[in-house]
Amino acid sequence: MKRIKVLGYMAVVLMVLSAFKQDKVVTIFMIGDSTMANKSIKNGNKERGWGMALQCYFDDGIRIDNHAVNGRSSKSFIDEGRWQVVVDKIRPGDYVFIQFGHNDEKPKADRHTDPGTTFDANLSKFVRETRDKGGIPVLFNSVVRRNFMKVAPKNDDDEALRKTTGPTTVKSNEEGDSLVDTHGDYIVAPRNVAKELGVVFVDANKITHELEQGMGREASRKLHMWFMPGEEPSIPKGRQDNTHYNIYGAHVVAGLLADAVSEEIPALKKHLVHRDMSVASNGIGDFFTVQEAVDNAVDGKKTTIQLFAGEWDRPTVSKGKKIKFVLREGAKWKK
Repeated sequence: MKRIKVLGYMAVVLMVLSAFKQDKVVTIFMIGDSTMANKSIKNGNKERGWGMALQCYFDDGIRIDNHAVNGRSSKSFIDEGRWQVVVDKIRPGDYVFIQFGHNDEKPKADRHTDPGTTFDANLSKFVRETRDKGGIPVLFNSVVRRNFMKVAPKNDDDEALRKTTGPTTVKSNEEGDSLVDTHGDYIVAPRNVAKELGVVFVDANKITHELEQGMGREASRKLHMWFMPGEEPSIPKGRQDNTHYNIYGAHVVAGLLADAVSEEIPALKKHLVHRDMSVASNGIGDFFTVQEAVDNAVDGKKTTIQLFAGEWDRPTVSKGKKIKFVLREGAKWKK
């Protein structure tokens, strides 16, 4: 009986210690639009928001809780009750990454806001109510659209881009060599609010502008859901989408923005990680299987592959591959 009591006591202690350890994990809540949002992985969908990939760039001391949703503006995110869901979850020391603008500029009454007035007011609300809960707000402006068009296209609903099909040929004469802004004052407002309220600001627009401009008009397509017919099995007719990221693009952008915010916030910098590849069953990684990652590793180059939660089949590693595995979130090898 005494032994049973001791075992019971030890179990309680372990539960308390486990709960304490869990409480030490800091949460980054994310609110925004489709460029940040988690996406369905059904039917091999390759679209990703940069927030979906962000966990790959912070260690297990940081938990990403992404509430960004396709098509939402700062207004609709509040009106639909989505912001209140986040507010109710914030604990002291948690972060809230705030990025709107793509849909605030749309004319629909249920989404539209104006920079300098209603847009700024909504951003200020996010900041104020985050701080009221002891959280730390971080303001981002919108990532760029890949717009090299000589004649700017009509600013239609970005969500409709998923219904486009790819061209049979690329008409380069329709595009110039310089990336052209499509956001106007919607990328200025977050900076102004951040300055007024003393909030960390990350210029995501500048960072992604430099990325896409540096890659150029053709190579930058590799970041987006931009595929020729027959190029991507999940989109047999192809797609021309210069707004939304594919897996590669989401990871490139997530890594850059993780670096940028970590430079502004030293407490996050100590959790920053950069591994060569990530494997996860829920679509946040570069690959879904370890073997895929190993097969894509360059011969002779030291490659670090991180594995997220789950049991994983051990891969076949060919001679010449120099692979290091990092197991995260309780990941383990199948016996």
